Amino acid sequence: MFLLRLIIPDRPGSLGTVATALGEVQADIHAIEIVEHRRENGTAVDDIVVDLPPGVLPDRLVSACNGVPDVEVIWFSRYGAGGGLHMDLEAVEQMTSAPADAVDILVEQAPAVLHADWAALLDGTGAEVKVALETSATPDFGELVGQWLPLEKASTLEALDHKGLAESVLVAAPLESNRRILVIGRRGGPEFLGSEVARLSYLASLAVTIRANA
Repeated sequence: MFLLRLIIPDRPGSLGTVATALGEVQADIHAIEIVEHRRENGTAVDDIVVDLPPGVLPDRLVSACNGVPDVEVIWFSRYGAGGGLHMDLEAVEQMTSAPADAVDILVEQAPAVLHADWAALLDGTGAEVKVALETSATPDFGELVGQWLPLEKASTLEALDHKGLAESVLVAAPLESNRRILVIGRRGGPEFLGSEVARLSYLASLAVTIRANA
């Protein structure tokens, strides 16, 4: 599958025109997610997850979208996380069904929720900062594991000059305290938008509340 991040006009019919263009190159749309409304210039940022039949070149997806007036492709990559339209709600449902494990569930679900590659829970509440939980493909933080602590609120992070992290874009949110944080990474991009930071902040707060009430 492939992930397309598009800037499109925020008006009725725009998304349908893009879907039609993708259909003309035999793309099978699995999910469409509105990432952000940019009311100041009348556009929206949308993520579209698509699949292609054998023999169809992936660059036809970009060409199809670029052929739609006023549509801009700002990111294109293979996508294997298997996310969808309602990943936020699915994560919340899983957390509420197992309240004691709510934080762990959020860590596990975070890459799919935010169309990312990995997530890690960093715990600096003890004598040393440690990786308390991580998903597959999480890079080795090495001696720089405590670089972002303390973290007061959800925000994007500066990538470390360290093998496996230098080409990543990062976002994080505190959990329970400013020395226990969830870090999420995308290799190469796209950059995390303000709306995605807000979503992570909400989900992190919700996970902590659900576990506290277990």
